[in-house]
Amino acid sequence: MSLLDPVLARLDVDFPAAVGRLEELLRIPSISTDPAFKAETRRAGQWVVDQLVAIGFEASLRDTPGHPMLVAHHPGPGTGAGPHLLYYGHYDVQPPDPLDLWRARPFEPQIVDGPHGKRVVARGAVDNKGQLMAIVEALRAWVAVHGTLPCQITMLIEGEEETGSPSFAGFVRANRDELLADVCIVSDTNSWTIDQPAITTMLRGIVSVEVTLHGPSHDLHSGMYGGAVLNPINALTRVLGQIHDDQGRVRFPAFYDDVREPHPDELAAWNRLGFSEQEFLAGAGLKTPTGEAGRSVLERIWSRPTCDLNGIWGGYTGAGFKTVIASHASAKFSCRLVAGQDPKKILAGIRAFFEARTPADGRWAFETSGGSPAVRVPAESAFLGAARRGLADIYGRDAVLIGCGGAVPAVGMIQQYLGMDSLLVGFGLEDDLIHSPNEKFELRCYENGMKSHAAILARIVELNTTSK
Repeated sequence: MSLLDPVLARLDVDFPAAVGRLEELLRIPSISTDPAFKAETRRAGQWVVDQLVAIGFEASLRDTPGHPMLVAHHPGPGTGAGPHLLYYGHYDVQPPDPLDLWRARPFEPQIVDGPHGKRVVARGAVDNKGQLMAIVEALRAWVAVHGTLPCQITMLIEGEEETGSPSFAGFVRANRDELLADVCIVSDTNSWTIDQPAITTMLRGIVSVEVTLHGPSHDLHSGMYGGAVLNPINALTRVLGQIHDDQGRVRFPAFYDDVREPHPDELAAWNRLGFSEQEFLAGAGLKTPTGEAGRSVLERIWSRPTCDLNGIWGGYTGAGFKTVIASHASAKFSCRLVAGQDPKKILAGIRAFFEARTPADGRWAFETSGGSPAVRVPAESAFLGAARRGLADIYGRDAVLIGCGGAVPAVGMIQQYLGMDSLLVGFGLEDDLIHSPNEKFELRCYENGMKSHAAILARIVELNTTSK
C-alpha cells in the first residue's frame, strides 16, 4: 500500500466533517475592501490559524499596514530530506453586492442540488475559501494517517488578495528568508471541466488606473458656458475613445514592445482543447466576439494584453436632470498584462498617452496600483510534472496545460521576490459565478481538490529534491 492510499481513504471518511468546516469559514464575512468588516476579516484569518495549529503547524497572524498575513510552518518528518513547499491562498472575499440577486443570504452557506450533485453556495465558496480548505483538509488527512507531513511546509495566506494585495510585496521582501522554498502551490484557478484537471501555466498580470481630467474651477451652467469652455466629460470620453485602434490594439506607447507570440505548439494544444467560443459567449449572454483582430478568444484572454474601462463618471448622475458642465470627470480602467511586460513601463506609457492629449485648460490626475507582473511556468518543470502525475492519480487522465485571463497579484510577486515558480492547480469551474451573486463550489470539486493535493504532495516528495 502506498503512502497515499490511506490518506485518500481518510478523506472519504472525513468528507462530511470537511464540508462542515468549510461552511463554518464561509459564515465569516471577511470582506477585505470594506473597513466595516476589518474585525471579521481578521477573525477569518484567526480561524484558519486555529485549524493549522490543530494539525501541528506553528501558525500566527502577522500585522501589516492592511489586513494581517497568516504564516505557518510545519517541519515535516524533521530529516531535512525532500522538498520545502510553500502554499499560498487568501481568506478574504469580495463584497456580496448586489444583495437582491442572491437566492439566499451570502454568508449563510446553502448545500443545494445541481447538475453535478451537491454544491455549496456562498460568497467565497470557490474564491478562495473552498480551494484553500481543500489544501488544509489534504494536510489534515495526511497528519491523521501518518502522524506528520512528508516534507517541510510553509503556508502564506493573505487577507488582501481581493483588494490587489497592497501589503504583500513589502511583507514578502521583509520576510524573504523565512518564506524561501522550492516551489509554491496555489489553488485559485479553474479545472478545464469537472472531469478534466488542468494546470495553469500562464497567468496574466494587471495594472489599474484611475484618471481624472480637471477643467473649470467649479461646475458651470451649461446654457451660459456650454460650447465656449472646456467640458471635462466631453474631453475625457474623446481621449478614452482613442485607447484602441480600429483593429482592437491598444495605443499606449511601447505597450506591445515586450509581448511574445505563443509558440505554434501551444496554439495547436489550445486548438485540441475543444473550446467553444459560442458557448463561452453565450455564458455572458452574448453572440459576437470582439477584441484584437486576427486572434482567437483563447489567444485574447490567455496570451494577449488588454485594456478595459471599468467605470466612468462625472457631473450629475442622480434622478432627473441637472444641466451642468462638470468641473472634472474620471474613469477607471485596467490593463491585463502578459509575460515580458513590465508594469512600470506600461504605467509610464499610459501617463504619456494621456498627457499627449491634454486639452487646453485641462489637467490630469492619476491614481494607480503598483501593478503585478504576469506569470509563466516552464512546462519542463519537474514540479509541474509531479503535479500532472498527482492529478492523473485522482482523475485517471492527464491534466491539460492552460492559461488564465485573470490575475493573482501575489503569484507574480512570489516569482519576483522569492525567485520561485508556482504550481497553479485549481478546482473551480467556469460557471462558479466568482465575484457574482450566488457564487458556488461543487462538492465534487472540493473532494477532487482535497484528494489531488494529497496526491500531488505524494508525487512531489518522490522527487526527493533538496531544500533551499
